[in-house]
Amino acid sequence: MTTFVLFGGTGDLAKRKIIPALYSAFVNGRLDAEFTFIGAAREALSDEEFRLRVANSIDTYAAKVGGSKEQVAAFLALTGYSKIDAKIPEDFDALKARVSTDTSKAKLFYLAVGPDIFIPVVEQLSKHGLVEGNARVVVEKPLGRDAKSAKEINSALRSYLNENQIYRIDHYLGKEMVQNLFALRFANSFLEPLWNRKWVQDVQISISEQVGVETRGDFYDKTGALRDMVQNHLLQLVSIVAMEPPVNANPDAIRDEKVKVLRALRKFNADDVSKKTVRGQYRAGAVDGKPVIGYQNEAGVPSATRTETFVAIKAEIDNWRWAGVPFYLRTGKRMASRCAEITINFKPIPYSIFGKGQGPLRSNRLVITLQPEESVQLFMKAKEPGEGIRLSDVALNLDFAEASSSRRVESYERLLLDALHGDLTLFVRDDELGAAWEWIDPIMHAWSNDAEGLKSYIAGSWGPAAASYLLAQHGAAWGEEYVEG
Repeated sequence: MTTFVLFGGTGDLAKRKIIPALYSAFVNGRLDAEFTFIGAAREALSDEEFRLRVANSIDTYAAKVGGSKEQVAAFLALTGYSKIDAKIPEDFDALKARVSTDTSKAKLFYLAVGPDIFIPVVEQLSKHGLVEGNARVVVEKPLGRDAKSAKEINSALRSYLNENQIYRIDHYLGKEMVQNLFALRFANSFLEPLWNRKWVQDVQISISEQVGVETRGDFYDKTGALRDMVQNHLLQLVSIVAMEPPVNANPDAIRDEKVKVLRALRKFNADDVSKKTVRGQYRAGAVDGKPVIGYQNEAGVPSATRTETFVAIKAEIDNWRWAGVPFYLRTGKRMASRCAEITINFKPIPYSIFGKGQGPLRSNRLVITLQPEESVQLFMKAKEPGEGIRLSDVALNLDFAEASSSRRVESYERLLLDALHGDLTLFVRDDELGAAWEWIDPIMHAWSNDAEGLKSYIAGSWGPAAASYLLAQHGAAWGEEYVEG
């Protein structure tokens, strides 16, 4: 028997992601026979009223899951609701009445609420005896605003929970291709010998979004791209790309190696920040041919705000494997396309026997695409058909949609199932979180004292020109900027 309690059960994240993920798991037979789903929020709703909202979420956001009317009805029959205000202890009495107090039964409490609510909720769960035994708590980002606040939240959580009960979720880690990074690196003999400073010129990790802040203007302006994307998603990808082989595939063995990478990231001083980081904010432009407003005109965003919607960073890892290899990180909203990819640029050949008429030859590269479609491409040089030798790029493609007939599991579904099964591999440990914030803090501090450094960029572009210069001064370029000769 498993009980899943979703705090923030009437919120946008629940509606768009969590409920559809649970329904998909149910339709595909991944939930146990005695599974119970309880939504919890401050709004006063009956079970039936909440079920109507769940049905609407399924109809709107889980259409591709399929399933019959009978399956929807069966899922709704497992669903209930409990009114909860974290500041009213008596509200938890009603929740306790609906949740088994048998400590051997699995209980998962998902906190899809603001971080200021985490501790009051966990405190009441503890006082009501609901986190004893086989109980786990999932907490959403952002977990803190800096190293100090993250440490305080973690310390407070651990006063009520053991570390192995805390599941800090980063949905990027649930993506199929992110997990495939482990297989690509540690199950293929030809790649690992090349995965180091001797053969790698640079690494680029880029997450670009075409959307603006949508309905999250007020939240986003208090957060910004550095906290919203770099501190978690991008640094998690850095740690997986750069980590040493773990001793085995156990969760802590993998996370031990990830945290070593985060601790090896070279810290920035104020001068480094000015030379190795770029921050930008989009202004009015066009995306996919449609006009869009600038960031400062978005709903909920204060005029004259200096919050960044774009970040580019040249990062360096001070260890034997990666010393001297730049890791270029980039993320932004209202960019030219929606894409998330990791590019490993290998060093060029030492000498070309094919003469000078070839034009500039881009070195071999491995491009790992996370979205919109998952794929791996290894770009190699080959001769073009015809007389003489003219080289061009040829890609060896691995299209995961075509390579496997297995069902594609969305990131939230995978992470929810891992949490339900007690698998911590794809969740962030407290020391990982702390190491990431310690690297981010000096950048935030320097930016807060810099009134001139924020660049503007046109919506629908690839960001400020300064981001291109960040690479160009080292003889590199972002992937979309290369033109083969």
